[in-house]
Amino acid sequence: MSVQDGEDGYFSQKLRVSALDPNRANPFLLTPKTDEIARIATELALLKLRKVRFAGEISPADDGWRLEATLGATAQQACIVTAEPVTTRLDITVSRHYRPMAAPKPGEAEFDGDDEAEPLGPEIDLGQLLVEALSIALPDYPRVPDATPESFSALPDGADPIDAASLKPFAALQALKDKLEE
Repeated sequence: MSVQDGEDGYFSQKLRVSALDPNRANPFLLTPKTDEIARIATELALLKLRKVRFAGEISPADDGWRLEATLGATAQQACIVTAEPVTTRLDITVSRHYRPMAAPKPGEAEFDGDDEAEPLGPEIDLGQLLVEALSIALPDYPRVPDATPESFSALPDGADPIDAASLKPFAALQALKDKLEE
């Protein structure tokens, strides 16, 4: 199995499909080097990234190739409330089904129900898949325990706060109705 580094600005480890054995599972192990980990951390806006390991196998399937892998990593992000570091350990399963796909006609979208389906090209980019799976698995809003959001007010001096009832589209009509009933 031949893995080659990408020349793009992102982390890339391309695997040529023609180098895969069509009669058995093709194992892979991807452990990025220190500079590659730094590039991934920068790309995902992480404070720190370590212990990155992407291992699995690509097996022949009836209509293409099936990738089953595990991704492990420890990531550090900034808390959305306090900006303090929040550390998350990820151990996730990654599944993809690479198969030849016909291009949809312009203005037409087609979904066959396989949410793991990927178009099969001459290469499978394990590095790009690692970054994609990692970015999906990371918490969207990391928070340190017991972090409470600050409340802010943008009212001018002397103005009354806006209550929820006044934001409703028929609040003025309801107030008029209440006044007429009195």
